Amino acid sequence: MSSILIVEDEISLASVLRRGFEAEGLRVDVAHDGNEGLRLALSEEYDAIVLDVMLPGLDGHRLCATVRAAGLWTPILMLTAKDSEYDEAEGLDTGADDYLTKPFSYLVLQARLRALLRRGGRARTATIETGDLVLEPEGKRCTRAGAEIQLTAREFDLLAALARRPGVTVSKGALLEEVWDLPSDSDPNVVEVHVSSLRRKLDPAPATGERLLHTARGIGYRLVPTHGGGA
Repeated sequence: MSSILIVEDEISLASVLRRGFEAEGLRVDVAHDGNEGLRLALSEEYDAIVLDVMLPGLDGHRLCATVRAAGLWTPILMLTAKDSEYDEAEGLDTGADDYLTKPFSYLVLQARLRALLRRGGRARTATIETGDLVLEPEGKRCTRAGAEIQLTAREFDLLAALARRPGVTVSKGALLEEVWDLPSDSDPNVVEVHVSSLRRKLDPAPATGERLLHTARGIGYRLVPTHGGGA
C-alpha cells in the first residue's frame, strides 16, 4: 500500500484530499503546518508528499528544501495559489517534482500523483552518457564535466528523455506523454517551466560556455552533447 503525506493548512481541502486518497486505497497522513509536516517527512517513509506552499510555521519552499538537504528524494507535488512562471520555478528549484496551481481539478491531481507513484516504483535503467553529461538512474544522479548537479526526480526524468535522443528534437507532446504520463495535447507550460529550471542548473557550462539544451521554436527541445572542448 502506497503512503502519502499531505501538508495543507486548509482543513477542508486537506480533509477532501485525505478521503479521496483513502478511497483509492492509499495510506494517508496529514499535517496542517510546516513544522509538523517537516517532522513527519523526516521521521516516516512516504511514497509521495502533497505540499502546499503557503503554510504557517514553515512555508512549503523551505520545507521542501530542508527535506532535500537531508538527502530524502520522496516525490513532492507542490500546491500553490500563485500562478506565475517565477513562482512555479521557485518550487522546482527548491526540489519539488511537480506542481499544481489552485484551484485545481481533483482528477488532474489524481493523475499527477499516480504518475509520481509509478515513476517512484519503476525499475532503473542503465547509466546514460552523452558528451560530458552522465545520468545515473539508480540514484537519479547527474554530473556534467565531472561536477554533480542536483536535480529533482521530474527534472532528471525530463533530462533523461532528451539525453536518450541526443541531437533529436523531441516535441512537447511527446515529453508530456513520456515524462508526465499526460495526453500530448495537455498544457505544455509544465514542460516549459521544467526546461527553464534545467537550463538554470545546467547551462552554460562554466568552463566553456557551451549549452546542452536547445529550443526548436514551436516544436520542442533537443539536447546537443558537449565535450568540454571549447565554446
